[in-house]
Amino acid sequence: MTRYAGDNFISNEAPAKIDIWLWLIPLILSGLGILMVTTTTSNMVYDVSGSPFTMGIRQTRSLGLGFVMMFIAFCVPTRFWRNIAGLLWIAAVIMLFATLIPGIGNSSGGASRWLRIGGISIQPSEIMLLAAVLESGKIFEKHAFDQKKCFIATLVLIVVSAIPMLFQPDLGSTIFLTLVCVGMFTERFGWKLPIMLGVVGMLLLVLLVVLEPYRMRRINAFRDPYSDPLGSGFQTIQGLIAFANGGIWGSGLGHGFQKLQYLPAAYTDFIYAALGEELGLLGTLGVLLLVAFWLLRCRILYGRAENGYGKSVAWGITLTIILPLFINVGGVTNMMPLTGMPLPFMSYGGSALVMAWMRIGLLLRLQKDAAKRLSA
Repeated sequence: MTRYAGDNFISNEAPAKIDIWLWLIPLILSGLGILMVTTTTSNMVYDVSGSPFTMGIRQTRSLGLGFVMMFIAFCVPTRFWRNIAGLLWIAAVIMLFATLIPGIGNSSGGASRWLRIGGISIQPSEIMLLAAVLESGKIFEKHAFDQKKCFIATLVLIVVSAIPMLFQPDLGSTIFLTLVCVGMFTERFGWKLPIMLGVVGMLLLVLLVVLEPYRMRRINAFRDPYSDPLGSGFQTIQGLIAFANGGIWGSGLGHGFQKLQYLPAAYTDFIYAALGEELGLLGTLGVLLLVAFWLLRCRILYGRAENGYGKSVAWGITLTIILPLFINVGGVTNMMPLTGMPLPFMSYGGSALVMAWMRIGLLLRLQKDAAKRLSA
């Protein structure tokens, strides 16, 4: 039996050592993602590789590597992550700057966001996201009763991390990292200083948008995608058509039409729209309900986690999953401007999937630590 008291969920029963829902729901989403990646790319890759399953197989391999990283993160004691947080963050900053070096960084679509190491493409921003959460938790633990020092340290972490991201350029990841770090600060100290930072941040964001024509095109496409239906508004319009085609029940798995060269990025940023066309409103709502239940399990874990580092990291990891989901869904449904944010566990991308599962491993480790502490 569970009761609520203040900011904590308190259970009269001994908590399970492993909350199965913390990893089972991401596994369901990952499996559904592999299906959608396969069905949205089958026609595209068949002419090149001779097999319609090429992209799905690659995503499955990434999922397997993600399981390995989850297991490693789960087996390593929490204090180890606390001790190496600073070094991991510095390494992530160096890797981000390395993407800007010709011959080391790998460019695509006008952005230099990847490193090619031994035939493997790595996106350092995903490593930075984990490092920032771990380092922020360490900062809040060290200066638990000094709001000013925590705010300054958080601001330094955000600025230093953001500089190479803005040069890549990757404004979406910069905003995302800022939201996660500020969200972790708010969990500990409240909204007063983050609101002040937010005002300054909004002014800088407006400046960054105005200075880059492609960002202004995204804003205009958000306001009225039909003003440029074959240009900046094309993705948004095709995504909305996909949702309309799906209706309530969907056209059936593999029977979507928008993926046939109509919907760009159907297996990455717009996989939620592809899901809406093939599995309908039931499929899209089903994903949101699964995530809502997963969020509830994370909330219970947060209430049981050790005060200080454990709570901060649990909250930060939860934000790294929930925020991109809302940003992605909001973008493809035209409720906010498009940012190129992938859908967690479902969008195609090896680095994002592997690091997401590594964060799940850390959550499971915190769950195990909480079980030991409460049963002692």
